Amino acid sequence: MSSNQLDKKSEAWSALFSEPMSELVKRYTASVFFDKRLWQADIQGSLAHAEMLAAQGIIGASDLADIQRGMAQITSEIEAGTFQWQLDLEDVHLNIEARLTQLVGDAGKRLHTGRSRNDQVATDVRLWLRGETDLIIGLLTDLQRALVEVAERNVEVILPGFTHLQVAQPVSFAHHLLAYVEMFSRDAERFADVRRRTNRLPLGSAALAGTTYPLDRERVAKTLGMEGVCQNSLDGVSDRDFAIEFTAAASLCMVHISRLSEELILWMSQNFGFVKIADRFTTGSSIMPQKKNPDVPELARGKTGRVVGHLMGLITLMKGQPLAYNKDNQEDKEPLFDTVDTLKDTLRIFAEMVGGQVNPATGAKEGGITVNAAAMEAAANKGYATATDLADYLVKKGLPFRDAHETVAHAVKAATSHNCDLSELPLTVLQGFHPSIEKDVYGVLSLRGSLSARNTLGGTAPAQVREQIARHRNRLG
Repeated sequence: MSSNQLDKKSEAWSALFSEPMSELVKRYTASVFFDKRLWQADIQGSLAHAEMLAAQGIIGASDLADIQRGMAQITSEIEAGTFQWQLDLEDVHLNIEARLTQLVGDAGKRLHTGRSRNDQVATDVRLWLRGETDLIIGLLTDLQRALVEVAERNVEVILPGFTHLQVAQPVSFAHHLLAYVEMFSRDAERFADVRRRTNRLPLGSAALAGTTYPLDRERVAKTLGMEGVCQNSLDGVSDRDFAIEFTAAASLCMVHISRLSEELILWMSQNFGFVKIADRFTTGSSIMPQKKNPDVPELARGKTGRVVGHLMGLITLMKGQPLAYNKDNQEDKEPLFDTVDTLKDTLRIFAEMVGGQVNPATGAKEGGITVNAAAMEAAANKGYATATDLADYLVKKGLPFRDAHETVAHAVKAATSHNCDLSELPLTVLQGFHPSIEKDVYGVLSLRGSLSARNTLGGTAPAQVREQIARHRNRLG
């Protein structure tokens, strides 16, 4: 087939067919307008493949030089926005190959020796996703740093800790934020693990059975910085586990974002009034001029469903496929691409929304979360948050915990009837519940006393929280 024929036809297999593909089918099956984002990976993989073909004596040195020259020009054209993407050429791979053949002639036709679009696309997606995963790990680091910075300023701020959204025990606001740092740290670990399995080379699997050419697949893997090769050609061309696994990790990360979003939405409401976020992350109402709506956290909460939906779509895509490659797998790209885009955008905006941004004029951080410490502490004082501390106090006086628990329940009931906190009950009243209670109990019943008492690894005591902040600072760099 001449280069002109390849330009005009999407069917590189056209000699077998007696009629051209219909325009409807052409549009239905084409992927070029979404898979063209793989162009860098496609060129990177092709250059590594060509270099190996030349080293193995399968193509000549002049062919390699022509291919390298042609790919350099194609790169320049795409970067300049002058490259003509053609629907007739179906996908990113045929578009680049056709242009290469236009530019360098027969050398462009020899590039496809020993490979198929099946192993080519599998390689391209892995290369692209590897780079995106690295970016996402970096964005997770940025968000963790932003949370740690806010935590460091709020170690002594007391927040009501909730279970069942009922006031449970007082915690340091910093301790609460560091819980999300732990979640995002695990997310980063998951993405690093996904990257390891993504970073394996399918190229050389050809269509499904390998190839008769003496390829050096390990050489290509090394050139591309991959950790190994796919060991079974059938699996190499048809495996999309890595995409599913990535989307699963992304779904978990978005769930963590969604939980943080839900808390920000609650904390920003007038009924809580715990925090404010910068106006640029909120919107107003078309009819209610007093409103500042937390649109960014709300939308992130909604986009979580979008990403989880992509995970379900990819799992469903793969569940009925026999080996090896099937056209179904073209449908892996749009959900994977959208998952990457959604997660990257969300992480970027949350890092700025939480931590603020640097003013280029002053070099200082501006914006970010503004904390209303007084409102948090007042809320912690409303729900008998130190009841467990009173029970622990009685245990240390010799009561079995279950008896202490029952005794404190009666004390809370009495405080409720008097519309006061436990710490406001007179000592004589408290001693009526158990004679071992002494005046030192009021230190135990204070919010700060409760915080400081939980001075064990992972606890909310300010000393422990500062140690955790130091650990995260050291880990995040």
